[in-house]
Amino acid sequence: MSYNITKFHRRQAEKPSLQICYHIIMKKAAFILIVLILLFVINGLLHSIYDLWHKQDLLTSAEKQLSQEKLKNQKLKAELSYVKSPQFIEEQAHNKLFLVKPGEQQVLISQTLKNQNQPQKQNQNIPNWQKWLKVFF
Repeated sequence: MSYNITKFHRRQAEKPSLQICYHIIMKKAAFILIVLILLFVINGLLHSIYDLWHKQDLLTSAEKQLSQEKLKNQKLKAELSYVKSPQFIEEQAHNKLFLVKPGEQQVLISQTLKNQNQPQKQNQNIPNWQKWLKVFF
């Protein structure tokens, strides 16, 4: 019987006990839990980096738009100062209201003179080689 008892003890020594199996399972579970937690943290960090990058792009586009609006504002201020000038007022009175300065004469052009100028414009549409032919022949 002693032979059988030693075989039994060897088998028991080779088999892991429940406590050792539980300890190994807990280590694996803790490792998996830590990996999952780290994945969630990395995911959150990646989303934060992406959001910051996107906000940086929005900031640069807003700065570009601001500079464009500043240029537009400067142009409008320059135009406003020109419109308020007496020279602009005088030009508008002369061109739109047909007012004449003292000492100037008002000239009216008839429709017949305007119609005579139109054929000259048609000559301008003729190609250059035809104009040269008319000059020499």
